[in-house]
Amino acid sequence: MSSLEKRQAADLPPYAKIRQMNRGSYERKLAYEILDSGLIAHCGFISEDRPMVIPMAYARIGDKLYIHGASTTRIIKDNTEGVPASVTVTMVDGIVVARSAFHHSMNYRCVIVHGTARLVNDHDEQIMALAAITDHLLPGRWDECRVMLPKEHKATGVLVLDIEQASTKVRTGPPADDKIDLGTDIWAGVVPVVTALGQPLNASDVPENTPVPDSVPAARRKFI
Repeated sequence: MSSLEKRQAADLPPYAKIRQMNRGSYERKLAYEILDSGLIAHCGFISEDRPMVIPMAYARIGDKLYIHGASTTRIIKDNTEGVPASVTVTMVDGIVVARSAFHHSMNYRCVIVHGTARLVNDHDEQIMALAAITDHLLPGRWDECRVMLPKEHKATGVLVLDIEQASTKVRTGPPADDKIDLGTDIWAGVVPVVTALGQPLNASDVPENTPVPDSVPAARRKFI
């Protein structure tokens, strides 16, 4: 851990501290790289005195994360005043196969964000957030779509999470076998896990010869 990360860790509340610093970091640049590369965020919050975790689409703008959902869902309607929340984004890069079951693992990149989530009431910020979430999944798609209808806007709630703390955990490399197992005839290594977008499939009512929009190949390049 660097001296900066040690100072950052000393100022964190217990729930935000990394317990295995050999794989952890508080570096914002790395945290934002992972956030910007992920597809799904798991959002944790308290509802009716019970912990809830919901997978959601998201987007980052500066030091804020935006998520959206139907305005009637618990994660939206129960958090209008601002509540503590946590968001996790994880990408699995490989299954680590060791010679002992004990040392099997995964290569992964993970970011954990702690902050305060609140309902976005400003119209312009809502539109900005919805455009960012759409373009996070399909770069440029917002401008390819028709204009959002007032009833659609009314039915959609947007939450913003101020990124108060962000930490990452990353594992790379081969298995960490015990010396006694090295060189034995039990296979060991890494099985890569690859996320990629397939060929787009037209909806049944799309007119013949309608071109695939630019946002689709842009997304395939982004999430290759």
